[in-house]
Amino acid sequence: MSRMTSEKMAPRRTISMATLRTPASDNEDASSAQEAQIDEIELVQQLHYQLECLPPVDTGKHAYLFLLACFILEALVWGYPFCFGIFSDYYARTPPFKGSSAIANIGTCCSGLMYLCGFPVLILNRMFPLWARYSPLVGLLIVCASLGVSAYATNVTELIITQGVFYGIGGAIAYIPCIMYIDEWFVKRKGLAYGIMWSGTGLAGVILPLVLEKLLVSYGYRTTMIIWAVVLFGITAPLAWYIKPRIPPLPVRHLKAFNMRFCLSRRFIMYQLSNVIESIGFYIPGIYVPIFAADFLGATEWASALCILIFNTSSVVGCIAIGWLIDRFHVTTCVMISTIGATLGTFLLWGCAFNMPMVYIYCVSYGLSAGSFTTTWTGVMREISGKDMLSTPSTTSSGPESPMSEFTGSYAGATDPVMVFVLLAAGRGIGNVISGPMSQAMYYAMPWEGQAGFGYGSGYGSLIVFTGITALGSGICFLGRRVGWC
Repeated sequence: MSRMTSEKMAPRRTISMATLRTPASDNEDASSAQEAQIDEIELVQQLHYQLECLPPVDTGKHAYLFLLACFILEALVWGYPFCFGIFSDYYARTPPFKGSSAIANIGTCCSGLMYLCGFPVLILNRMFPLWARYSPLVGLLIVCASLGVSAYATNVTELIITQGVFYGIGGAIAYIPCIMYIDEWFVKRKGLAYGIMWSGTGLAGVILPLVLEKLLVSYGYRTTMIIWAVVLFGITAPLAWYIKPRIPPLPVRHLKAFNMRFCLSRRFIMYQLSNVIESIGFYIPGIYVPIFAADFLGATEWASALCILIFNTSSVVGCIAIGWLIDRFHVTTCVMISTIGATLGTFLLWGCAFNMPMVYIYCVSYGLSAGSFTTTWTGVMREISGKDMLSTPSTTSSGPESPMSEFTGSYAGATDPVMVFVLLAAGRGIGNVISGPMSQAMYYAMPWEGQAGFGYGSGYGSLIVFTGITALGSGICFLGRRVGWC
């Protein structure tokens, strides 16, 4: 009786099928995990074998072809916004665009979006590394299509949409992979490689204005746009094949958050502040020195246009020189070289100019110094990322304990140097947008006209002083390093 009572009072236990484990099921799970690990180890061994067969960095046919392709794409894609003055002058005196006050917004929108869109384009390319390989071709299709469609524009708004918005977005899509992959192809000569690539814009600034102006005069706007779209795609599309990663990318398995903590560091803030200040004044001489030469010195149209050609030619040399220096000296030293050249040249040569030879000397000085400022970004990228980036594929890790962890490329927990670049480019885009209305207001105000000597009393004195001050302000990171802020 007592036994039956105890059995009735004992609590009833329930066994869930989910928690019921058998030796067979445990063996199956262990076997599956072991097979997955074996597959992953085999993949790692295969990747190690591929790494041994990869082309060398800093030298060799593949690295040089990559750099050549980037140089030409840089020259032709960025060439249009930097040569927009040719089109701006044509639009201002040709119906149906004549008389519109929004013509300047076309070039500002184009270059601004190319700078600002780098961030979202980089995010997408990191998320889908296998598709990033085709990003240059997609971007070139958008750029060339926007030029072709703009040939049939009937008002400035349509030009802003085609040549401004779509060209800017397409240009960023085509260009960002060049920055992503150059870290894989060049290590010891990285600064020089960047300098050579970025010198393409200066070279385009010498050649393209002459070619495009000749086409506009000979064939008119519509035919010129169609010709330029076809030629641009015909030259750059085959080269897109060579804009590729050195290490074959792997598919993303687990997307990790991008490390953006560096944005709040004093070091990055100082570098970005220097960058934005410099960019606010950088574009002023390229726009107003030819006008200054014509209005104040009575230069002919050809003599005035020669100022831009000299500036762009000098910037080619400056970019390569600063790229060589940035591999050997601290970034703030190179920034200070650019700062001193641009500041002294602006105040002493442009400000005191009384004939065209002095203006031409100023264009050489400003092109060598200010025209090469963006090449210092490679040093900033190295400083912020905390290391010289060695070649890594554009993938993410499958886990911290995974054999694949050595093949990560998400930069989770580390600073992606390309992320530093796109944020510096965004800062330059902001400076570009700020510069337009400020310089235009100073130009129409014409202060100090007839009240000072030389260029300062020409009516362009405020522009000269403002350009010199912003050039001087670009050296703030040099001061920040001396006081321990960066």
